[in-house]
Amino acid sequence: MFDTFDFYEKMENGRILLSFKGEITSELLSSILKVLESKLDSISEEPKTKKKVYNVLVECLQNLYHHNDLPSNEINDKNSTIFLIGLNDNGSFKIITGNYISDEGVKALKSKIDMINGLSKVELKQLYIDTLTNESFSEKGGGGLGIIDIARKSGNKIEYQFVRAENGHQFFSMIVNV
Repeated sequence: MFDTFDFYEKMENGRILLSFKGEITSELLSSILKVLESKLDSISEEPKTKKKVYNVLVECLQNLYHHNDLPSNEINDKNSTIFLIGLNDNGSFKIITGNYISDEGVKALKSKIDMINGLSKVELKQLYIDTLTNESFSEKGGGGLGIIDIARKSGNKIEYQFVRAENGHQFFSMIVNV
């Protein structure tokens, strides 16, 4: 069973900086980024680390905003996006996101993340440059740069999971450690 007090203590002890469940709108996106910037400023971290975390956060939130495949009339308390940023025991940051994607998109996304996770830093940089200069963007505006950038800036492999949902969708969870 979920331990609410344990969750509260983690929030109280600064282990969870912010959590959100709901529909991401452009206005909300701006507000969340302002709150997170303020929270990061209050943490005694090196500016370089704060900048890296903030940049990864921006990419993760943009992915939630641009790549939720549920029609807006189906987004409700049960079917929405989630976002959490917290601290790991070693002091690094953990960003967790979750959103619905269509069954058709799962294979391509899984393949893309697996390919990215298998690349070195040099190969990731080259893939980023190639993707940027290739100019092959999807109807949602991205060419896969967000996921590549998350891997590059975090310096870590992207953890992920798909859970079958209803109506031809799966819930995509992503964990990024920075």
